[in-house]
Amino acid sequence: MKDDDRTGLLLALAGFSLFPVADTITKSMAGEWSPLNVAALRFGIGALVLGAVLVGREGVGALRPRHPWLQIGRGLCMAFASLLFFSAIFVMPLADAIALAFVSPVFTALLAGWLLQEKVRWSVWIASAIALTGVAIVLQPNLLALGWVAVLPLGSAFFFALMTVLNRASIGGGSPLAMQAYIAAAAMPFLLLAVFAGKFAGLPGHELTAPDWTVVLRCAAVAVIASSAHWLAYLGTMKAGASAVAPVIYVEIIVASVLGWVIFGDVPTPTTLLGAVIIVAAGVILWRFTPARGRTGN
Repeated sequence: MKDDDRTGLLLALAGFSLFPVADTITKSMAGEWSPLNVAALRFGIGALVLGAVLVGREGVGALRPRHPWLQIGRGLCMAFASLLFFSAIFVMPLADAIALAFVSPVFTALLAGWLLQEKVRWSVWIASAIALTGVAIVLQPNLLALGWVAVLPLGSAFFFALMTVLNRASIGGGSPLAMQAYIAAAAMPFLLLAVFAGKFAGLPGHELTAPDWTVVLRCAAVAVIASSAHWLAYLGTMKAGASAVAPVIYVEIIVASVLGWVIFGDVPTPTTLLGAVIIVAAGVILWRFTPARGRTGN
């Protein structure tokens, strides 16, 4: 293995390992503030920091996106994906939520066939069937315990997949830093709308109240950690290549299981582990039989 490949894999491994850390911090705020408010504050901080760094590195002109409607679409998808996922991890074990969210690559392949007119290969249909089997295994006990809120990670995975398709459509629309700043800024209006909608709808636990300072600090930590994770994953992909880095993403389920166990006492059940393995297997099949030019997801 070349030095660049080894460095790239280590960078990607560090990046993907950080995502569950950010999710764990988010889950620690359950019961202290609404998931809608947490998502809005997290992206508000992210948008301000990324925007400031972008101006410092590329000038004020970099704040103007080349394809504004695409950026608005990306922001809308990010807002829905985050709201649904944050809501999910507030009420269910972290490993279960992440395992269900891993169906996103299958959704991406199907949506790309529909929206980008890409040919849907036989491997996509096989991976889809396998992934749905894993989803059913993970979902069943959660549905019995939580009801329909257990499907929230699937909704998050769908919007994340749609965002990935829009990412492909917006290639060349700016630097990686600009694309991160655009999506955070574009997500903010939708998140704020969700916050006020939750308040005026009178949803329990969604009151518009000032958070404790520790909540603000944790939201800031999530913003920094998640942005750092995206950046490390990007650097790793640039050095080692998307095809080499893609399987490393599944380290997330390992880290999430360990953190959920140690911090929240959520011991992964055999059912969750079996379903997660099946969903991961579907993702590996999809990756293995995807032409190299089509592995550029995010």
